[in-house]
Amino acid sequence: MRRTAALVLLSTIAPTGTIAATESAPRGVGPEFAKFYTNKETFTCISNPSIVLRSSQVNDNSCDCPDGSDEPGTSACSHLDPLSPEQPLPGSVTGTTNTTRALPGFWCENKGHIGAYIPFMYVDDGVCDHELCCDGTDESLHVGGTRCENRCASIGKEYRRIKDERRQSKERSAKRRRTLVKEARELRRRVENKVATLKEELANLEVQKAELQRKYDEVERAERGKVVKQEGEGGKLGVLVGLAKKRVDELRDTLDKVLDQRDDLQDRVHQLEDILSKLKEEYNPNFNDEGVKAAVQGYENYAAGKPTDKKSEVVDADVLEVLKEDGPDSGINWAEFQEEETSDADIVYNLEAYLPPSVRSFIHTKISSLKVWLIENGILADNPTTGGPVESKLVMAARDALEAARAEHTTKTTQLSDEERDLAKDYGPDDIFRALKGQCVSADVGEYEYELCWFDRTTQKSKKGHGNTNMGNFERITTEIADEEDRVDGKGLGKGPRMVLRYENGQGCWNGPQRRTDVWLACAEKDELWRVSESEKCVYRMEVGTPAACEDVAGGEGVGAKHDEL
Repeated sequence: MRRTAALVLLSTIAPTGTIAATESAPRGVGPEFAKFYTNKETFTCISNPSIVLRSSQVNDNSCDCPDGSDEPGTSACSHLDPLSPEQPLPGSVTGTTNTTRALPGFWCENKGHIGAYIPFMYVDDGVCDHELCCDGTDESLHVGGTRCENRCASIGKEYRRIKDERRQSKERSAKRRRTLVKEARELRRRVENKVATLKEELANLEVQKAELQRKYDEVERAERGKVVKQEGEGGKLGVLVGLAKKRVDELRDTLDKVLDQRDDLQDRVHQLEDILSKLKEEYNPNFNDEGVKAAVQGYENYAAGKPTDKKSEVVDADVLEVLKEDGPDSGINWAEFQEEETSDADIVYNLEAYLPPSVRSFIHTKISSLKVWLIENGILADNPTTGGPVESKLVMAARDALEAARAEHTTKTTQLSDEERDLAKDYGPDDIFRALKGQCVSADVGEYEYELCWFDRTTQKSKKGHGNTNMGNFERITTEIADEEDRVDGKGLGKGPRMVLRYENGQGCWNGPQRRTDVWLACAEKDELWRVSESEKCVYRMEVGTPAACEDVAGGEGVGAKHDEL
């Protein structure tokens, strides 16, 4: 309690220029209040100028002024407090002890260290409060025989050493922060360049897409105006040739199957003849088996009946010749018959061939449009086939080029959207967390390892192999007010506004909400996870030191800056 109260009073330390107390001022009077105690004969209550006391009444251990200003060096008026219970106090403005004191506390000059005010209740209480009043003047009356030595030299030296270390640490942290800011600016510049490049590429792709679409439409319209001769087209002869070719193909397939069946039957006959021949040669004639005798007799009759003169047989070479595909070198050359007759459609399609060369180019476009119109209105055939429409390689190439351009445009549009969202994202002051994005820091706490990945997620990892738990995914940056005492090791939040990273929508708790983590940031030389706690069910708090939370490049204190007070 003493340390807490003293730290509050330390914030009321007198300005540097007035640290030394006036020699003639009474005990316990701070330098900024010495002007009220210059009169050697009388003393006027600071907050109640209508009350004038004798100088001898100052520090006489009797609270005579309603504001307690007549007892700067004793604890006689320590009961005065704006929050105290209302008790009668004659002469008080309020008539009670529930009032505001004029003085902030008992002044310890602390030569060799830093002067400070301490609570009046600590004065002459028989306890040396060296951490608050290192010169021991709060116990100068030696109540109960208490004597407090002056330790300001050693305490001040240690204080200055720690202060110097913190100053150097702060400088190193600021240097590291400037490096991070530089890296963040470079990363942002790259993203901006990427956005500009993608926009330029998309503009070019728009033009390319339009040109490829135009070419594809032209090629497709021109292709639809052509007649590709199919089997069965080209007049009556063409139909007859198509039917005949189809019939010949069917007969050729059937003959091929018959030959296969013939070969199979011949193999079976040879196998049966071998079996019966062995039976005839190896059976015992003296064995009275009518069935065997009948089989042997039947085979002998079969062998005696085989013709000795071979009948004319189909020569396999002739059959193979018949089975060859038709073409210019074998069988029938069907192309000769297909090219003999020209259809009426061909005459219409080749009308432009009869035009003079000077007007052929102009008329070609018109005739192509006419062909398409005739096809679209059902007057001319659209070249149907059983397998779908016939496309030339030119049409397929034009379509593939168009589809490739569309796919590339879609991909780059998605990339541009992602990069623009990244530019609009809040990465903190000076975009500094852009340089830390994706990096992780961890710490062992009990049976778990906790990990913070900047702008990604927080994770709880079991050391017993029970798997990992997602404690939250990054959502946004906010600012909260920290109100903690400075730690000796400097690894604390301190007091003032601090950046807080919100990680939300983590893995759900058993019969509870989804986990979330509030990551409080304070200035440090390096990224370090200091502490992890569960403030409420499934809500975690991480305290993290990082150069990103230190003072900005200009030297002013930014959100999360560290303080130097002890």
